[in-house]
Amino acid sequence: RRNSVVLDTSWLSRLSHKRLMATFQVEAQRGEQDHYRCVTLSPRGAAVSNFGELIVRVPPTPIAPPQLLRAGPTYLIIQLNTNSIVGDGPVIRREIQYRASQSTWKETHVVGSLTYKVWHLEPDTEYYISVLLTRPGEGGTGAPGPPLVSRTKCAEPMRALRGLTATEIQPRLLALQWEPLGYNLTRCHTYTLYLCYRYSMPTGTSGGNNATVRECLSVDRNTSHFTLRDLPPFRAVHIRLALANPEGKKESREVTFQMEEDIPGGIAPESLTFTPLDDMIFLKWEEPVEPNGLITQYEISYQSTESSDPGINVPGPRRTVSKLRNETYHMFSGLHPGTTYLVSVRARTAKGFGQTALTEITTNISAPVFDYEDIPSPLSESESTITVLLRPALGRGAPVSAYQVVVVEEDGSRRVRRRELGTVDCFPTANSYSEAQVKGAPHYYTAELAPTSLPEATPFTVGDNHTYNGYWNSPLDPTKNYLIYFQASSNFKG
Repeated sequence: RRNSVVLDTSWLSRLSHKRLMATFQVEAQRGEQDHYRCVTLSPRGAAVSNFGELIVRVPPTPIAPPQLLRAGPTYLIIQLNTNSIVGDGPVIRREIQYRASQSTWKETHVVGSLTYKVWHLEPDTEYYISVLLTRPGEGGTGAPGPPLVSRTKCAEPMRALRGLTATEIQPRLLALQWEPLGYNLTRCHTYTLYLCYRYSMPTGTSGGNNATVRECLSVDRNTSHFTLRDLPPFRAVHIRLALANPEGKKESREVTFQMEEDIPGGIAPESLTFTPLDDMIFLKWEEPVEPNGLITQYEISYQSTESSDPGINVPGPRRTVSKLRNETYHMFSGLHPGTTYLVSVRARTAKGFGQTALTEITTNISAPVFDYEDIPSPLSESESTITVLLRPALGRGAPVSAYQVVVVEEDGSRRVRRRELGTVDCFPTANSYSEAQVKGAPHYYTAELAPTSLPEATPFTVGDNHTYNGYWNSPLDPTKNYLIYFQASSNFKG
């Protein structure tokens, strides 16, 4: 050194037969400077170089990290923020050094202005960004400054999900799968996967109007399969997948799956309508509100459970009838009058029978019948009476409630006439003798008899001037002709 301090070489190397290179370790502080020269000794003499000036400089480094101006899905715009530095200037070059937080690689770009846009970044990824400063001279690049830690924004999903298929289809269950999700599709670490489906359902028992059921479910983001339950059988279910993140949404095309058939739902009991007669019942019903498939047939069962006719044995045998899928009606025939039948109707698909609809139907009672092989002649006559033989009737569907002896007056001399009314003819108007006289009615009840008073064929005298259950058996007029009828009536539940 110029101050006569001698530094020994720490390392000497021969470059050629005429060239040597010596290396010295110089201890100096920042800002320290001095003049140095090399002295080479040999047995033949010494060689002395000129003095060279050595000045110690510290490369510059920013004090503060860069500032974020704006973030996008694939870029970050920063301000270098290099007004304050440590080390020595002047700064002749600025560089940006950045890396992803989970990566080991680094990239360095030379910057020509105080702001810089870092391109080609990955969406929703954290980056460390530092500034490098360089002063003149070899080794003038300082250490990286404090890093800016910033994250890019999410980008819209790359595309919609693909590969939506069914792995299992049952009447009410649909298992689905699709392609696995990855960052290359989501382009964001925060995202939601929705499974949306829709199907049509009838709004009424007629099945003519349909309402569309729609629903979207959030699916676990770490799975690529899902199972829908409680779906309606034998319906077309339309499904699509929607991948959404804070920047946008991508929806897949809609895929349609046909659910399998199931046993049909029950026929609505209120849809059962019937028209009872005395020995027949006409029954109609409607298709189940939820057929759950193609109805292949209907099954009708019926059984007598109660009868007002003591001659009918109840409960009777159970009978079953099958009907075609388009036959939603049935005429029951050969039934007993005044008898209650338990009727059940159920529908069938390829999967089996559905729930049974039950109803009770009571047939109408029939008119009682008399077992007269021939009309008997009067047993005896007098000037004001005629004695006839009354025979009990047989109730059909209900016991006989009452008997009436009916007298019809005819003009002319009295003579015996034999005439039988038709099966539907009777005398429902209960005129007494005095009421018939006032109304001018052609007939009157001359007597009403209880069934217990006629256990077997019994003579009865018309015109004996007695009263039977409120009806006066008025003496007959010898100048008139009379038709005498005997009728039986049954009354049951109106």
